[in-house]
Amino acid sequence: MGARPPNFADANSPAERAEFSILGVPFDATSSFRSGSRAAPNAMRDASWNFETYLMEHGVDLTDIAIHDCGNLEDFARPQDMVEAVKEAVAGILKSRSFPMILGGEHSLTPGVVAALKESGAGGPQGFGVIVLDAHMDFRDQYLNMPQSHACASRRTAEMVGPESVVPIGVRSVSREEMEQINKDFGDRFRFITADRVRQEGMAASVKNALGLIGKDRIYLSLDIDCLDPAYAPGTGTPEPFGLTALDVREAIGILAPRLVGFDIVEIAPNYDSGNTAALGARLVREVIAAVHASRRAGEPVSR
Repeated sequence: MGARPPNFADANSPAERAEFSILGVPFDATSSFRSGSRAAPNAMRDASWNFETYLMEHGVDLTDIAIHDCGNLEDFARPQDMVEAVKEAVAGILKSRSFPMILGGEHSLTPGVVAALKESGAGGPQGFGVIVLDAHMDFRDQYLNMPQSHACASRRTAEMVGPESVVPIGVRSVSREEMEQINKDFGDRFRFITADRVRQEGMAASVKNALGLIGKDRIYLSLDIDCLDPAYAPGTGTPEPFGLTALDVREAIGILAPRLVGFDIVEIAPNYDSGNTAALGARLVREVIAAVHASRRAGEPVSR
């Protein structure tokens, strides 16, 4: 672990008793446009103290939930070292039967979390699927000669759980070569949902469509903040116009909460705005905790 940062607000539980465990990954060594996401874990922690502990939409007070902040991993130089460290740290969280909440950093961390979940047997015999809220496909085989680049995160994930088990939502940016390679390698085994389709059909229909395509009861949710339109989240490394709204993302979390086996939020670059994006990130982390806890408390069934 690196230097100990301040705790995420209301994360006061010891590790062995935690229902949710927060882990920071301050890594941005493969950033290709604007770097700075290594500062995001602590920026979200700082912003988290702004909010009330009670989330009225869920009837949940975070002070009643056992939340542990594991601190940050060290800031690695090489992405492969970071991914391996994430895998090891998340394996420890899962061993304690806690729900992993990962604060990036870059999207390059996601395959490490997915690897730990897969090795732990998450989702049981049928395994789990992955829904990625993202402006970009992130399905390059390598980018700038790096197979562990943030631009390759969803492809590395698909290689572990199968391309049919990964569905990005909110996509509006992909290179021609990337699209050609996807069609060549995976054909119709890989499906995605564009931001335009979300606008036309609504987020609820889009998430339910993604769940139908994946066909598995348990889901890992990876939230790249650039899925949001820059009007809502300008502080990111690769802003892409014509995106989702903050309420779209909250709606997706609410639908997926009863199914979730873990969560990450990535690609916030706090230096490119006045703290708004880090504040939104912190609020979305709190939303996931509250929604998952409320669904467990209610014994909400998983339905297709």
